[in-house]
Amino acid sequence: MNIALILSGGTGSRLGADIPKQYIEAGGRPVISYCIECLSRHSRIDGFQIVAAYEWRERLSRWMAQTGADAVRKFRGYSLPGGNRQLSILHGLEDIRKYAADADWVLIHDAARPALTGRLVDACLDAAIGHEGAVPVLPMKDTVYFSEDGHRVSSLIDRDAVYAGQAPEVFRLGKYYEANMCLLPQRILKINGSTEPAVMAGMDIVMLPGEEGNFKITTREDLDRFVGNER
Repeated sequence: MNIALILSGGTGSRLGADIPKQYIEAGGRPVISYCIECLSRHSRIDGFQIVAAYEWRERLSRWMAQTGADAVRKFRGYSLPGGNRQLSILHGLEDIRKYAADADWVLIHDAARPALTGRLVDACLDAAIGHEGAVPVLPMKDTVYFSEDGHRVSSLIDRDAVYAGQAPEVFRLGKYYEANMCLLPQRILKINGSTEPAVMAGMDIVMLPGEEGNFKITTREDLDRFVGNER
C-alpha cells in the first residue's frame, strides 16, 4: 500500500502573507488543492493523510469535496502539526501506522509544492523498489561555497557531489518511523530535511532526477512564478 503524507502545518512566515502560503489562492484555488488533486487521482496512491491545524480542517474538507470523489474516498484523516517539520512528520507517521503496515510505503510531500506531477510520483515509487526509500534531487548549477563564519569564503565545495533535495520522498513506513523515534526527544528538533533521519539511521535511500518545475513556494516571487505557469 502507498500512503501519501501531505505536510500543511507550516505558517509560511517568509512569504509575508496573512495566512499560511499553502492556503493562499493561486489560479482561483488554494495552493494545497493542486497536490491533493494530483495524489488523490493517482492510481498508485491508496490513501493520503494531511498534517494541518484545527482551524483549517473544515475548509480543507470542503476543498477536498470540490476536488472530486477520489479525494474524498482516499482521505484517511488529519494529523496534528508538531513543534517543527519533522515532528509534524512523526505525528503523521504515528497516525498512518494505525491503518498501514510497516512494509508499506509512505510518500511525504509539501503542500507548498503544488506543481507535483503524476510522472514524478511514478518515478519515486519505481526508484524505491529494491531499496528502503527514494528522494528526487536536482544537480547544483551554481558554484557552491563553504563559509565557517557566514562572511568569508572558507572553501569551495565540489558541486558535482552536491544535490538539492525535492519532494515527494518515499520511505518504508516501519523503518522510517523507527529512524525518527531514535531521534527523540531533542535531536529531532534539529532535523531540516525529511531524508535526514533515514540517512542517519543507515537506511538505503536512492536518488532519482527531480523536476525543475516542482519548486516549493517560499517567497512571493515563487508564488508569482507558479501563478504565471498556471495561466
